[in-house]
Amino acid sequence: MKDNASSLFQQNENCWQTSIASYATPLIDGANYYRALHSAICKAQRSIFIVGWDIDSRIRLLRGDEEKNATAPSVISELLKWKAEQNENIKIYLLRWDSSLAFFSQREMWAKEVWDDKTPDNVQTTLDSTIPMGGSQHQKVVVIDDEIVFSGGMDVSTNRWDTREHLVEHPQRVGPDGPHGPLHDVQVLTSGPIVESFGKLVRWRWDRISEHKAIPFDSSNLSLKQVPQSWPEHFPPTMEHLPCALARTIPFMDGVEPVQEVRRMLLDLIAQAERFIFIENQFTTRQEIAEALNKQLKAHSRLQVVIVSSYEPKGKFESEAFWASRIDFKRILAAGIDESRVKMTYSTLTNEQGDSTQKRVHSKVMSIDDRYLVIGSSNISNRSMSLDTEVDLIFAADTEQNKQDIVRVRDDLLAEHTGRSIEQVEAIFSTQDPLGNLLSEQQPNSYQLAEVEDTQFTSKAWQPVFNSLSDPEKPLIAPIQMANGKVVGVGNPKQKTIVFLMAALLVLVLGGLIFWAAHSIPWLSADKLEQFLQDTRGTMWVIPTICLVYVVAGLLFFPVTVLSLAVAAVYGPIWGPIYGMMGALISSAMMFGLGHVMGSNGLRKLGGAKVQAVDEKFKNSGVVGVAVIRLLPVAPFSLVNLVAGISSIGLMQFLAGTFLGMFPPMIAKGLVGDSLGQIFNDPTPQAIGYLVGGIACWILMIFVSQKLARMYQLKKAQNG
Repeated sequence: MKDNASSLFQQNENCWQTSIASYATPLIDGANYYRALHSAICKAQRSIFIVGWDIDSRIRLLRGDEEKNATAPSVISELLKWKAEQNENIKIYLLRWDSSLAFFSQREMWAKEVWDDKTPDNVQTTLDSTIPMGGSQHQKVVVIDDEIVFSGGMDVSTNRWDTREHLVEHPQRVGPDGPHGPLHDVQVLTSGPIVESFGKLVRWRWDRISEHKAIPFDSSNLSLKQVPQSWPEHFPPTMEHLPCALARTIPFMDGVEPVQEVRRMLLDLIAQAERFIFIENQFTTRQEIAEALNKQLKAHSRLQVVIVSSYEPKGKFESEAFWASRIDFKRILAAGIDESRVKMTYSTLTNEQGDSTQKRVHSKVMSIDDRYLVIGSSNISNRSMSLDTEVDLIFAADTEQNKQDIVRVRDDLLAEHTGRSIEQVEAIFSTQDPLGNLLSEQQPNSYQLAEVEDTQFTSKAWQPVFNSLSDPEKPLIAPIQMANGKVVGVGNPKQKTIVFLMAALLVLVLGGLIFWAAHSIPWLSADKLEQFLQDTRGTMWVIPTICLVYVVAGLLFFPVTVLSLAVAAVYGPIWGPIYGMMGALISSAMMFGLGHVMGSNGLRKLGGAKVQAVDEKFKNSGVVGVAVIRLLPVAPFSLVNLVAGISSIGLMQFLAGTFLGMFPPMIAKGLVGDSLGQIFNDPTPQAIGYLVGGIACWILMIFVSQKLARMYQLKKAQNG
């Protein structure tokens, strides 16, 4: 029996292109998607395109025994490097959003430099900074060999991997930033003519911003008769020959006319509903969608709607921006409707041990009766309808088999959310009240759907402010018309710009702090500092005082050379270097510990590849490497200490290298400092002579030390 469901698709109105998916398989949750992606990359022969909100080089695609037994690397950057070296003719393209300040802490820093450093030349990376300010590159698409496509809600990013069981705790649910909670998401794998549409999309995205154009689309693999060679193992097609369409959101970008196909498509789909609408989405804030749902509920008395979203917001920003808006969405949706017909829910679990958790929903799925299925990147939010780049794949059921396939996907998802089998969910939908029966008598000690109650999360006091920043319809800064009439969009600041501005701010703050301390803390002035040290001579407080001064000076990034000269001027050419070395080691240890505490959430995110490079020097050279860094003026004293704390070197090795690298110059500083002290007290020719001799000795010692350090580096490089 034929239906005309696909007649809803109108190119250049509610969709970009219509096509056919010869084969399709939904990939539910991160473990399945990552496993399938790993398999497909291993099979790739000609090309790989990855377009994402994020593409994190550190993500492990396989976990547990699968990772141990795999013949190819599990980490995505190592896998692509392996593939590129295995097949020098393959072309690999990575397009990632050059993110805004709002997501600075969530992203791998220096992304392009990291990828360029980790992969050979046939792996190309570009960052898209052309998205209007406030918007993001939110499409998640992988095209392999122009044969298969992965698309939907999932990025290769942190905190995305999880199994369908969504355990309260899982030993393998650990990312670069540590363990994370349960997360649900959906991707779909397709082949056939629809691949050409995705192929055009990713090439258009790449070619408009990259200096190196992508290879042409290969149309030789669009057969309708067989599963492509690159199709991943263990994931056989579950749907065949489905009419489909691609709908996009494209904001104004460098002269590109905006597109709102996703918005128009969702409104048109909702207008077709008669019996049941199932939605799972990260955010539900778009009031226009709530109004359309409410209108359709009033037009069809049998229609029921269930929405599955997340429960707890991540912090104040998300609470006020999205959860407060969800209150309004829910109010509009349910206005004048029997509450039994509309449910906004979240998925929660209390296991047999009494441990509880909530599943975070990141997917973007909608099903309309048994006729339409949407799997895409679009949230039901203002920004997804107009400001972000999005792409949704919409399947239509023109045959009875198509309908069965679409219904099974919906029932599979609801089975996961309610702790039931697919067959049990199928039976529920044969009753008069499927929604009511879904939410009643759910399985104990498994995931259940519970109704959301957002009012406990927010007072809505800051909603207008936060909503305008996090879920805008228009760019935060409108496009600018130039004198020649050309309209130019204002994009988000580039990642490098953000880092530069943050570094400049840090310098200003530290500079201001040092200036304040020099004028506000008595003992930081030259005269008071000397007097403070003089008062400790011959007392039991001399060593604690020296250590305290060096520790505080280290925290304030006070120049260690100036401090060492002052100590030598007070305590003389013998005890001055000894006390100075003790203080420098104590300060180094304290700053090392501070750097260790800051860890990956601090310095490593700011330093990125550069910190990694210093880490490698520490790790490969050990004690001698630290000594070399101390002898060569490559970085300030306190900064080296902080970086060492997040490196792989141990504390005792670091301190030993610090001693070897600093003690020779410290002796020379002792001579100079003592001479300076004598000159201030009694400027005799003898004292001046000692000063000149001390400076000459200092210069000579620095020269010889640095010469030896560079000879060591050269020899080490020659040896491999």
